[in-house]
Amino acid sequence: MTDWTRLRYVVVDVEGNGRQPPDLVELAAVPIVNGKIGEPQSWLVRPESPIKHFASRIHGISNRDVADAPSFGVIRHDVAAALSDAVLVAHNAHVDVGVVQRKLDDWHVPEVLDTLKLARRLLPDEKSYKLGSLVEAFKLAEDLPEDLQPHRATYDALVTARLFVLLAAHRSIEDLRGQAPEGGNDEASTLF
Repeated sequence: MTDWTRLRYVVVDVEGNGRQPPDLVELAAVPIVNGKIGEPQSWLVRPESPIKHFASRIHGISNRDVADAPSFGVIRHDVAAALSDAVLVAHNAHVDVGVVQRKLDDWHVPEVLDTLKLARRLLPDEKSYKLGSLVEAFKLAEDLPEDLQPHRATYDALVTARLFVLLAAHRSIEDLRGQAPEGGNDEASTLF
């Protein structure tokens, strides 16, 4: 069994403009190296289409906030560098991966670990697996700077990183991937 800290991870969260498919408005990436949460990187992005009102009500980002933000093409290289050579982690990952894939069309999607699926599998007794509910249940927002707000990319990426570290503690990479150990009879196999 391989210690989970041997891999490099990057936790990603995106905020969109409320359109289908969503266009990127904000992206945050938080590295986890040797099991330690690193400093987040975040970017506001001017989307091709305006932000819908209901999306602004959720994340608090208005069209005025992104009027002077760069287009994605300007930050493309920086985002690609932040996501390279790492296992991608996100809560409800298909949404974040889909947005990033559309923006980085030549991006090779790495291995992805979804904290929503991990929490459902590893914490079967929780009442809700919404990120906000898990943040509250495990006090994942303690000691975060006050200027970070829920539903903004940096906040969501940081609390997702804390959730991932909590879920990964004392587990192997194989446990996180959902791979039953050889023999299938030991305690870890009952988690799947």
